[in-house]
Amino acid sequence: MLSDWKDLFDHVKEQEYSKSLHAFLDSEYSKYTIYPPRNLVYQAFALTKPSDLKVVIIGQDPYHNPGQAMGMSFSVPKGTPIPPSLINVYKEIQSDLNIPMDFNNGDLTCWAEQGVLLLNAYLTVRAGQALSHQRAEYDNFIADVMQYIDKLDQPIVFMLWGTFARKYLPFIQNPKHFPLIASHPSPLAANYGGWFGKHLFSQCNSLLVEHGSTPIDWGNK
Repeated sequence: MLSDWKDLFDHVKEQEYSKSLHAFLDSEYSKYTIYPPRNLVYQAFALTKPSDLKVVIIGQDPYHNPGQAMGMSFSVPKGTPIPPSLINVYKEIQSDLNIPMDFNNGDLTCWAEQGVLLLNAYLTVRAGQALSHQRAEYDNFIADVMQYIDKLDQPIVFMLWGTFARKYLPFIQNPKHFPLIASHPSPLAANYGGWFGKHLFSQCNSLLVEHGSTPIDWGNK
């Protein structure tokens, strides 16, 4: 489904940062253990067509422990222990929408297939080294992604969780697009207010419906 993003990736390929980024990734994958597996680096785009896009959830970088990263922000393969941030996401969904969540399943593919782009700002990471791929090339790439999405005509909700994600707010200029801002769901941030009880998921669905789209089924069963 990356072909559905052809206009974006054709533009990206022409940029100088793209050559630098791919040379860097060639080197990193040849020397170190890098997550996610290389065939999953662009998995978020592969699962969600631009024409189907309804929600963008921006994360920072992939999980850096074995067996976790799968190319989508916050998501882990089914059967993998669910990280604390995702547990708090599930708790808020249960409270907000009164739907049961499966706390043994952290695979968010079902969201992606409904039009939720689970986008990390830095698409790769060295094993055990958070933010080890925090590079200008990825900053430029995500800027191009955000500018591309901002030109899409359908209603889109941007979930901006935490200080890092909020820096992408200036990219949201289209009047048909709506930011929802909250604290990050990590235990450190969520337990100090700003996450629980914010009704982000019901707000998101209300915005989509009010502007002629259909809601997301935030369940994971």
